[in-house]
Amino acid sequence: MAGVGNNPNSPRQKMINLMYLVFIAMMALNVSSEVLDGFGLVDDSLQTSISNTSNRNDIISNELQTYYQANPAKAEEWYNKSIRVKNASDDIYDYISDLKERIVKVADGKDGNLNDIRNKDDLEAASRIMLAPIDGEGKKLREAIDSYRKAMANMVDDPGKTAVIEATLSTQPPKQAGISQRNWEESLFENMPVAAAITLLSKLQSDIRYAQGEVLNNLLSSIDVGDYRVNIIEAQVIPESQIVMRGSQYKANIVLSAIDSTKRPVVYVNGQRLPDANKGLFTVNTGTTGTFPVKGYIEMPNSDGSMLHRDFESQYFVTEPNATVAPTLMNVLYAGYTNPIRIAVPGIPSGNITATMTNGTLSRNGDLWDARPATIGTEAIISVNARMADGRVVQMANTPFRVRALPDPLPYIDYKDQNGNIRKFRGGNLAKRSLVEADGILAAIDDDILNIAFTVLRFEISYPDSFGNMINEPVEGSKFSERQKNYIRGLARGKQFWINRVVARGPDGIERTISPIEVRVN
Repeated sequence: MAGVGNNPNSPRQKMINLMYLVFIAMMALNVSSEVLDGFGLVDDSLQTSISNTSNRNDIISNELQTYYQANPAKAEEWYNKSIRVKNASDDIYDYISDLKERIVKVADGKDGNLNDIRNKDDLEAASRIMLAPIDGEGKKLREAIDSYRKAMANMVDDPGKTAVIEATLSTQPPKQAGISQRNWEESLFENMPVAAAITLLSKLQSDIRYAQGEVLNNLLSSIDVGDYRVNIIEAQVIPESQIVMRGSQYKANIVLSAIDSTKRPVVYVNGQRLPDANKGLFTVNTGTTGTFPVKGYIEMPNSDGSMLHRDFESQYFVTEPNATVAPTLMNVLYAGYTNPIRIAVPGIPSGNITATMTNGTLSRNGDLWDARPATIGTEAIISVNARMADGRVVQMANTPFRVRALPDPLPYIDYKDQNGNIRKFRGGNLAKRSLVEADGILAAIDDDILNIAFTVLRFEISYPDSFGNMINEPVEGSKFSERQKNYIRGLARGKQFWINRVVARGPDGIERTISPIEVRVN
């Protein structure tokens, strides 16, 4: 019938549910620019898919309008429904477009441009727009998608097509074994880089246009179009995914857009005939990365005995598996110290992820991992494996890290300011009262990146006597000795002394002599 002939929206790209998850590894502080640029390529592919789907939807809408104008009594109900479908689809599509613009402006400022995102690795913009406690848009978007999904499903009588629409627009969060369940919006936008969030929203827009096409196609097929003739027959390649992970399978249906169930077409792909039992399903294993062609033709006998011949051509892309491994503190690991690490694989529950490390130990600690490298100057390589839904274990990342010694801490004296707040004195002028009240000295790395306490093992204070000779008063431990206290109590204003030869030990077990403190009595 004519509706089938002009409808290019037969069951399409399950790819849209798989191809983009590979790139979303963005819960890390050290994401490479190549991965972020990859999101732009995926988003460009999505925009092309959206454009093609929208054009196909317009073809169906125009055909419904043509049928309505030719026979209003027969087509009025379906035409009116198609108008409601278009309006509902455009509303939620435009709403998502607005969310994308808002996220980019939070990341790049009021002049932010969706087509030229500068801060692609910004991890806060998407959360601020989508997950804000009071006015976050994530819950609103989920409710809008739920409402749209129910409305579209109610217009389709075929249970199979209804199931496809419901699965495509599902807002069920992925199940994650062993940890508390997150809702749909948190699983998509929490700690997600801007580049990934924009791609996810584009994917939702693609799903909206796909669902719109499925419903329009169903409305078109519901019209008794026996009075109309098929005027367009096209060969199509409908892949489950155009981007697949190395080691997985690329699958695509090779079909004609108008099918006569009494005649079985003959399909040739890349020079070989598909078995009739495949019913047009083309499957090939992927062993290497790159772009690969899907080219051939379909033949089907006409009623007059001649053969109908239609060529087709498409391609698919094979990418390397991808995972994100990044230290939560900085881009190096410290020997002899437990470094918190975040490991995430897009679309894989954390319980299905395993990881190992060379030159040290790696263990799971709740949502994080603890990396403790052993040897300074030797790379530590973290390998990540993921167990897929079909039971296969796939290596997702093999990431090297530099191993360094912990930097030296700085000594300090704890004292209370005029408001009773604890402060750190690292040198200069200090009130005599604060010096007398202090128990001793401490040492730590607290540079806003690391916050690591060290144990002070010994130190001494040095001061000149009345003849200008330097007197040294050593002590074991971190506390001032009584002799040191008596000296401090006897100091006049403006006098100075030095706390030096401070020896401290860190969590790596290394003893080190650290910088002195110069003290002037205020």
